[in-house]
Amino acid sequence: MAPSSPTLQTLPSDELRAILWRFSDRYDLSMLVQSARAVARGPVARLVANGARNSHEWTDEKNSLLEVFDSSGITSVFLEPAYGGFIEGPKNLAMALVAYELSWVDAGAATFSLAGNLGLAPIHERGTPEQRDHYMSLAAPADGRAAIRAAFALTEPIPFVGVETGLLGGKVKILSWKDGEDPVLHVDKRGRFITNMGFANVVTAAVDSADPRIKGSCLVILEKGDQGIWDRGIPTRKLVHQLSSTRDPVFSLQIPASRIVGGYTVKDGVIIPNYSHGEVIEAVFRRTRVTVGLMTSAKLLSSVEPIIRYQRARFRGGEAGQEGSPRYDLGLQTKQDVLHRMVDVWATGEASAALGFEAARMFDTLDPLEKAKDRAFAERKLTGRSAFKTLAKLGDDAVELLALSRETAPDAARLAVLRDDPLVQFALLDAQANVFCPACKLWNTGHGANMMREAVSLMGGYGVTEDCPGFLGHKWMDAQLEATYEGPEAVQRRQMSLTMTNPVFLALFETWIKDLRATASGRPESGACLLASAMQLWLWTLRHLQGATDANGQKLYQSNRQGVTFPLADALCWLLASRQQILDVINLEASAPAHPQVADELPGTLPFLTSLCHVQAARAAGEISRICADLVFGYNAHPEWTDAACAACYGDSELDELEGIIPGIASGARGVDSFHGDTQTHPVKAGPCPEVTALQPFLRLSAKLNSCLTGSRLAKDRAANALSQVMIPEALDYPQ
Repeated sequence: MAPSSPTLQTLPSDELRAILWRFSDRYDLSMLVQSARAVARGPVARLVANGARNSHEWTDEKNSLLEVFDSSGITSVFLEPAYGGFIEGPKNLAMALVAYELSWVDAGAATFSLAGNLGLAPIHERGTPEQRDHYMSLAAPADGRAAIRAAFALTEPIPFVGVETGLLGGKVKILSWKDGEDPVLHVDKRGRFITNMGFANVVTAAVDSADPRIKGSCLVILEKGDQGIWDRGIPTRKLVHQLSSTRDPVFSLQIPASRIVGGYTVKDGVIIPNYSHGEVIEAVFRRTRVTVGLMTSAKLLSSVEPIIRYQRARFRGGEAGQEGSPRYDLGLQTKQDVLHRMVDVWATGEASAALGFEAARMFDTLDPLEKAKDRAFAERKLTGRSAFKTLAKLGDDAVELLALSRETAPDAARLAVLRDDPLVQFALLDAQANVFCPACKLWNTGHGANMMREAVSLMGGYGVTEDCPGFLGHKWMDAQLEATYEGPEAVQRRQMSLTMTNPVFLALFETWIKDLRATASGRPESGACLLASAMQLWLWTLRHLQGATDANGQKLYQSNRQGVTFPLADALCWLLASRQQILDVINLEASAPAHPQVADELPGTLPFLTSLCHVQAARAAGEISRICADLVFGYNAHPEWTDAACAACYGDSELDELEGIIPGIASGARGVDSFHGDTQTHPVKAGPCPEVTALQPFLRLSAKLNSCLTGSRLAKDRAANALSQVMIPEALDYPQ
């Protein structure tokens, strides 16, 4: 009798997760995770369990979390050590891990932590040295004084605008300007859905000029003690994220012009901010949106344990389930449907976490490269068109580097020059980050919210009660806001429709397809080959649509045809998430031998995670096939049985005449649409089948993708079987 293969014994441990998400070598991050987890599963979970979410007001109980965040280090994680922080270097991954741990219990707690960082981010990213030194040093908790609490005021109560970042109702004008002194500005700003306004005492606000002596828009820093009106406004009556404070504030304040974020210059008597509000927002949101995406990932993975526990205990205590029987031990998990749906939820959680943490790590790597690029451009005085041309040249160099890296006998000297050039490395990574950031936000929160509904449904009616273990009902509702927070789906799709056609990204994409083929040769059970085929189909579809027109002769791939560009962006998200999930599992397999603490769980956990990769790759392939086929064929006109079309059809007499010239044609042609016979009848359908000769490459790729699904359902069966055997704790470890 052959020995049984190892199966999943327990849920993945913290040590294994650290390897999977590639921070096992970071002791500081491991300690941060433990600290954030203690806060989430202790004070935060107790607040939720005690009904704190039932009030829109910023209560004393909610306010107590500020001190907890301060003492645990969560408040300081955003700051540099010079300002009271404790993590050196970029902190995107650190903040992502904090948000993940807090969202495991409640996303509202994660939101007000994130919003505090967001309020300071404009100063951190684009502030003057003086602004950074002043505000960042006050943001860290210290004995004898309270830390400043920040909020970011962008969105406004403008009809039909909401989160439109290009239109601003907030205005700034010059109140007084004495010779030799800093101008005094007057700021009017009404905010809408502004997080942290229940307690914030510093606000970075987006405003537009209402004075010919100020050019364009900017961000300004407002303080609670400024002269004028500081009205926190009424609470927003949210159905979600109730542990965060959200209000609609009103400001009418006098501030010095030195509070313009990033500073300003004066030309011909006009104040010119160094950065428009859009330039500051771009620098901020391209990083923080990743963190929001991971908030939904945490919800999905946190649902696994309570769902398993509910399913297994479903029939215990009843007469039909005797102790020791399968019905008693497994409950609902004796049914394959339940297990398969649970596998889908878990696979989505793994893929979304893989995509989110990769994006966070990517920005940690990109940050120093971006600073090096900014310094190089400043030294060469490259701005405007000259900077754009230089970036385009760097993009060409990046594509050349990728091509040389694939050659069997490349020009070694040229390859070394390009590989060692930090600006070329910036171009490579920037092209990826510009896609990964909106993809993470779009897919993790959008599809993640759909899968949270599935998770809740797996708990039956229990899932929509306040006392549902794991607070799954709250998490499902919270996920709806995360899909909108920091820009709804349309914003992310719009950005992706522009960045995913970058030649550097597409060159990388082709490289990834080849790499996945190589991976599949050694790990056929991973779904890598299936995913590579799906990526090939997507790439062919993109290139086809970029040059194709619809039945009316209108170009298909253009910015205002969002029925084309947006679905293609959605499809790409599925590919990126599945690919990163596979890469993380491969990295786990390669790195685990150096970590003996996971030696016992790895033999069972690795095959299970690999099966989840295959399951997710199959889900992605199905989406790609559906979306691409719809786009490729959907804009062609279907032939009809019109008089003109019928005139081209053959009758009996015509075929009989041709029979003498082409023997056999009469019998063969009578089975096709272009034959109607002398009775002038046609098959009962819309018209002749469309001509698809020009689309044969698509059909071949599509058929190949379909055949590559071979084995994917077996992988799902393996994952489902492992799920029915995994051991879980007796009870959730929160609230503590």
